[in-house]
Parts: sequence; C-alpha cells; structure tokens
Amino acid sequence: MTKFNTRLVHGTPLNDNNTGAINPPVYTTSTFEFPNAESDVRWDYSRSGNPTREFLEKQVADLEEGAAAFAFSSGLAAIHGTLTIFAPGDHIIVGDTVYGGTWRLINGYFAKHGLSFTAVDTRDLAAVEAAIQPNTKAIYFETFTNPLLHVTDVRKIAALAKKHDLLTIVDNTFLTPYLQQPLTLGADIVLHSATKYLGGHSDLVAGIVVTKTAELGAQIYFAQNGLGGVLSPRDAELVRRGIETLAVRMDREDANAQAIAEFFHDSETATVVHYPGLPDDPDHAVAASETNGYGAVLSVELAPSIDASRFVDELKLFRLAVSLGSVSSLAELPYTMTHAELPVADRLAVGITPQLVRLAVGLEDIEDLLGDIKQALAKATK
Repeated sequence: MTKFNTRLVHGTPLNDNNTGAINPPVYTTSTFEFPNAESDVRWDYSRSGNPTREFLEKQVADLEEGAAAFAFSSGLAAIHGTLTIFAPGDHIIVGDTVYGGTWRLINGYFAKHGLSFTAVDTRDLAAVEAAIQPNTKAIYFETFTNPLLHVTDVRKIAALAKKHDLLTIVDNTFLTPYLQQPLTLGADIVLHSATKYLGGHSDLVAGIVVTKTAELGAQIYFAQNGLGGVLSPRDAELVRRGIETLAVRMDREDANAQAIAEFFHDSETATVVHYPGLPDDPDHAVAASETNGYGAVLSVELAPSIDASRFVDELKLFRLAVSLGSVSSLAELPYTMTHAELPVADRLAVGITPQLVRLAVGLEDIEDLLGDIKQALAKATK
C-alpha cells in the first residue's frame, strides 16, 4: 500500500476516465443513459450515485481505513443521516460539549421523534458506563470537543462500547484522518464536517460518514439515498482538491496554533488555555498517545481585565466568523455565536463563558498572527 500522503494526492481510481486527464472528471449530470431497457447499470441517477462523488467517498474511506464512505450536503446532514439508523425508543450517550448545531439537531428534532439522549463527559469512563441503559445503542462524541478541546480516549470508549454491544460514533472533524484514524482505534462510524479541513478553503459546505463495516455502510447509504442530502459533484471535486494539500496545510496550521497557545499560556492576559498540545493540559497524555498532532483550534479564557468582545472586534488578520479549517485564521465567541443554542445554564456549566474566545488558526505567518493578537489585546485591556 502506498503511504498516506501519496494517497491524499491520488485517491482510489474509478477507471472511468478515458481521456488521460490527471484529475477525475466532474460529472455534472442528474441522470445517466441506459444502453437498453434490460441493462443493469452502475449509474442511473445522481442522488443514488455519481462518479465524482464516489471518487471522494472511496478516497476518504481509504484514508480512514474504513469499508465505505458517504458524502452529504453538510456536516449536519451527515450527522442526521447517521442518527436515522436508530429507531424510536433507542437511547444514545453523547458528549456534553458537542457542537451547538449537533445539540440543536438531537434535542430539537430527534428527541421529538422517539430517540433519547444523555449528555456525559466522555473522558469519564465511569460516568459513561453509569449512563448506559437497557435501550442504549451508541456512544457519540467528538475526538477534540468544540470549543474546549477536551480529549476523549477513543480506545477506552470503544472497548467499553463493545463490552455493552454499543456502537462508537466519533466526530473527527478537528483532527481529520491525517492526525487520527478513530476506526483503527475501535470506533464503528466516523463523521466529518468536510466544510472544514478536508475542503480547507471556506468555499463549500459538505459532510462525510465513514463506516468500519459494509453492513453499517448499507444503512448509511439507505439514509443518504432516501433523505437525498447528497453532496453535489462540483462540491465533491472541491473537497477532493482540498484533500490533496491536507497534510501540508495541517502541518503549518498545527505549528501556528502551538505557538499561539504557548503565547497565551505564558501571558497574564489569559486565565486558561485549552489546547492539548500544551504539556500541562489535562488531556495532553491521551492526545499524545492517540493522535499525530494537536490540530489548529484552541480556545482561551481571557482574563477579567480583557474585554472579550472588544478583543475579537479589534483583530485584523483573524476574521470574526464561525467555522474553522480554512487557510485564513478565524476568531469567535462561542458563548454568543457557535454555542448560543445551548441554554445559558448549560453553557456556563461546561465552561463556555462570555470570556471564552475560540481561535481557528490558518496558514499566515506566525509573527503576523501574534502581532495581530498583541495589538488587539492592548486595545481590549480595560
């Protein structure tokens, strides 16, 4: 087998390119011609399957070492499709600081359709096991949580899940298969908001589900085809193109994030820095044992002497925007932006305060990024 970085560039050929083109074709067609009325064709309608989308799906399945992958129109569409494999009456354990959109989906939609959920700090194995009920079917968590960068031990959760005949579902958006492959650690399903690092340029919205087994893959395909939230061929091509530079982008972004985390760690302008790459981070040991890097997102609890809103407003290179994974750096306030769906009491209980700033670090020169942070801190000091 070729090495990982080579597979990022070449993917898995579909043998559907008769022109010699270096890049796979983009099939912008809704339907496909049948040779005759009795034909058993591979392609018939693009919702059910498209060669451009399949190239991407096979590539990500290969990178995650899974049996199958399915590209959806957004990360939330991928989560939606995954949760439809469960039946009314089923119970799912979820991480207590999942993305706000995930929280809205499970509580505002699936809870009304018969699924029940218990939120637990998935770093606490005893708490996870205590939350298991007779009707529990799965444990769902983010590898690095958003926005506090808590790290769950995938191996231990997967072992616990197997002990109780549960599925392990992991959102691997922050790390990507370049930094972690949860299926090799025991997970059953891996999710990605491909909008972020896989696409890498803030020019598309996409989601991907990867399954460990073909049997689970068949269930996800039924949801993808039945719900219809498929990724368009043009966006599939953009994700494929973004994946080609995933390794070099993440190496640079990881290094930039580490430098910024160390700056805040050594500064009186922050009371807490959430970044597993710091040796004294409480989750550093787990992250070091299960990942190949610490990612490009960090969050900082600014000191009371800093006006957090003024700080993000004064940033020049860091754009004030939600999302992450772009070549350009972004900053946001989770309390009023990405996690506003959570009740105030729940936000505060898990550490999402008005002083918390999340930084998604891009490819800019680190000296410029640090200079931008320093000038904004100076202006935001009360």
